[in-house]
Amino acid sequence: MTKKNIGLTYDDLKKAAFSYITDENERKMIDKAYNYASQYFVGKMRLDNTPYIVHLLNVAYILVGIRADYETICAGLLHKLIESEVTKEELEEEFGKNITDLIVGVNKINNLNLSSDTESEIANHRKIFVGIVEDVRVIFIKLACRLHNLRTMWAIPEKEAKELAKETLHILAPIAHRLGMNNIKGELEDLSLRYYKPDIYFSIVEKLNRTKKERDDIVKEMIENVSKILNDHGIEHKIKGRSKSIYSIYKKLDKGKKFEDIYDLLALRVYVEKKEECYQALGYIHEKFKPMPKRFKDYIAMPKTNMYQSLHTTVFGIKEQLFEIQIRTYEMDEIAENGIASHWSYKENGSNKKASIKNEMEQKLQFFKSMIELKNSDNTDEDIVNSLKENILIKSIYVFTPMGDVVELANGSTPIDFAYKVHTNVGNKMIGALVNGNMVPLDYKLKNNDVVKIKTSNSSNGPSKEWLNIAYTTQAKNKIKSFYNKMEKTEYLKRGEEMLKDELRKRKIPFNDFINTENIDKILSEYKYNDLNSLYTNIGSGKLPLGAIFNFVYGENSSKQDLILQKAQNNHVKAPTVKNDIIVEGADDIKVNVASCCKPIVGDKIIGYITKGHGINVHRIICPNIKDIDVRTIDVRWNDEVTKKYPTSIIVHATSNKDLLLNIITKTSNTDITIQSINSINSNHNYMFEITVLVANKDRLQKFMDDLLLIPDVLDVERTIK
Repeated sequence: MTKKNIGLTYDDLKKAAFSYITDENERKMIDKAYNYASQYFVGKMRLDNTPYIVHLLNVAYILVGIRADYETICAGLLHKLIESEVTKEELEEEFGKNITDLIVGVNKINNLNLSSDTESEIANHRKIFVGIVEDVRVIFIKLACRLHNLRTMWAIPEKEAKELAKETLHILAPIAHRLGMNNIKGELEDLSLRYYKPDIYFSIVEKLNRTKKERDDIVKEMIENVSKILNDHGIEHKIKGRSKSIYSIYKKLDKGKKFEDIYDLLALRVYVEKKEECYQALGYIHEKFKPMPKRFKDYIAMPKTNMYQSLHTTVFGIKEQLFEIQIRTYEMDEIAENGIASHWSYKENGSNKKASIKNEMEQKLQFFKSMIELKNSDNTDEDIVNSLKENILIKSIYVFTPMGDVVELANGSTPIDFAYKVHTNVGNKMIGALVNGNMVPLDYKLKNNDVVKIKTSNSSNGPSKEWLNIAYTTQAKNKIKSFYNKMEKTEYLKRGEEMLKDELRKRKIPFNDFINTENIDKILSEYKYNDLNSLYTNIGSGKLPLGAIFNFVYGENSSKQDLILQKAQNNHVKAPTVKNDIIVEGADDIKVNVASCCKPIVGDKIIGYITKGHGINVHRIICPNIKDIDVRTIDVRWNDEVTKKYPTSIIVHATSNKDLLLNIITKTSNTDITIQSINSINSNHNYMFEITVLVANKDRLQKFMDDLLLIPDVLDVERTIK
């Protein structure tokens, strides 16, 4: 699909879109979106002196070119409305939640300030961009919008054009590459270079034009030769000459190569029907034309992380010219050009053929499968983001099972990561690993092309906790944590039931008299537990004191300390609103949250962590949950004018609990510190309480902790990080 002119009409868009969107309701929704946008933007013009609706049509047309679904096309037609007077509620009423969420998502990333001058800033902005997007289709729309803007960038001032071009090269084009959208990525790069470095761009164009006739003749002759070879062997095919992009030539020149030494300016792309024909065609071509050593790549057996599949070879062709030849099926070409977007369109189609393609794509979209697993388990946003980072942002390696199956892993993975990638039970029962036939330690770093065999035993007691320090991927670590969480829950449940039975025996209350339907319903309702097992688990973990249960059921008189503890334990600690208190440079409109694990307060050194769809979580810089993570971190700082108090938690260790809580609360009576909650913690030797306080800053907290140390029975006071 190559139509780029400003004369594009809605009939053009409909003809292209309806060629694959056949559902009548979906077609009507596209009609409705176009009519809605047309009415709103009537009479409004862009800087290139074209009606504004032409821009929206072009954005939608680009999306149709990657076979986007109807919701994405509708959002492409409507994405500028929310920037004006149309509200989110109005759009949702007209077009539903899915389309509106896409429009809001595009607006959210449009409000980002992505200008950057350093590599670290570029990395930060790219992470923010990916981090705040909840639906990958938002990125499709943003890329389509930017592509059309670049096609008409001659209409804006030179300085602004150069800034947009730089932003595209640094932020958007690499994201398009990661998503495998090579068509869009190539045009984004070439157009951006045209405005960012016009002298270099036109110098390359001039050199290419100078040799164009000669190159075209040689390519034509080479196509005829290769086509004859394949016809002689009965392989149905198509062949196209492939021109190297101007930007890719620039990158090679920038690395010190001379124009004359760029040998893949001459290139062919061969299309066949079946995967096996790719290898057959390669063999026949190599019989006729000698391949250049070390220039063969098999991306079919080992696809790139962005799903790209093709065979690449460089041969000594006619007239002693080097030719790069790519061989792929038509389906591989669709994925190669449109990447993840192709997967999305196949997902929407219900035919058997498309369903089989969808299954293939889902096998290749390793990170999507990992994300689904994570979202269906008890993982934090940080866990999900780490998994996304490993699968998208970090270079992969490819290793093999003994049966020759390819397993894709993050670079840095160990046999533990391999085992859990194969299956959770393989990881849980692993007792050792062989790599290339040799026993290796479990902290061995796997390399490309390693053959890995996992030794398992049904008598294994499960993974060692030490594996958490050895495993590299978040997926493996989460599965190890899940194993131990289940074990701990089982232990807490058993312990809680025994503790309750012991207490009932001490009070000489028959078990069946206490555990009756009326009492259990009252207790579960009061403490908001789902079932009796949850009650036992919370008793066994120490989160629910037995005394509080009996006080509630029998209305027993509680000591003043018990009442204080029970009241404080029932307090709900609200997450603070941090708007304007924490500053993220260049991203004022992003949601910012205070991390619940380390609870930073004013005066703490802090760092931001970009979550998936939930803004930025701010941690103390010493928080172990953020340690050694730099791919999705970003610099943040406290506003100098913060007046709000923030919650943080401390642990108090004491030798006795007599009047301890009263003494602690007394210490706050003449201060501006407020106790939000108190929870007792089981300890075999001492008494421990976790206390959450609202405090203005780090200095005030330190003064309060020093005051608590003056209480006679208090041994130690420390801040907590979970």
